[in-house]
Amino acid sequence: MEHDSAEHDAGDGKVRWRRFAVLTVPAVAVTAGLGIALAQGALAASFAVSGQQFKVSAESLEGEGFVQYGSVDVNARDELIPVAVTAIRKAELNSLCQSVVTSLPVIGDVSLNLTAGRKTPVEATNLFVDATQLSGNASFTNIEIGRDASTLDKGPDDAQGMQDLFSQQADTVRITDLRQTAWATNAGTFTLSGLDLKISKGKKECF
Repeated sequence: MEHDSAEHDAGDGKVRWRRFAVLTVPAVAVTAGLGIALAQGALAASFAVSGQQFKVSAESLEGEGFVQYGSVDVNARDELIPVAVTAIRKAELNSLCQSVVTSLPVIGDVSLNLTAGRKTPVEATNLFVDATQLSGNASFTNIEIGRDASTLDKGPDDAQGMQDLFSQQADTVRITDLRQTAWATNAGTFTLSGLDLKISKGKKECF
């Protein structure tokens, strides 16, 4: 009996369609799940992120209502970018620095540097940071590690991840020598005392 041509080997110039379908179903399911998450606002940033990450440093961060969970950002090309979301209901940062470097034709590297909070702390409410790297010396009070991300309740009202994903939360957080690389930051309020913004040629970063 002849086999269905859809079952022939790729060596015949044809594809095993049934096997192909089995392999593609999980990918389609993941894509559909992300589409649902986008529609429900469950993904991270509420805007398309740029193609550039930026660096943030601070001598110290004091926060009330801390949560952290994995999520995904989306850029203008509809590409998905995995991030670790840190969300804090109320935060104070001392000696904040933010930098981003852009490489331009002919001109070369151009750096944008922002500093604030050297005398009076920077204050933020409902702060969300979508990061790919975070380091420093951290301490927490009443921390819960391994909580389902969809059940987080100590951070900002909208700070929950997707069901079954890992997360952690704490009543308070303190981080000294903060170093962070991120795709996006947004906050309900953001007060920068002693703001100083400079643009210069060359590569000048916070760390």
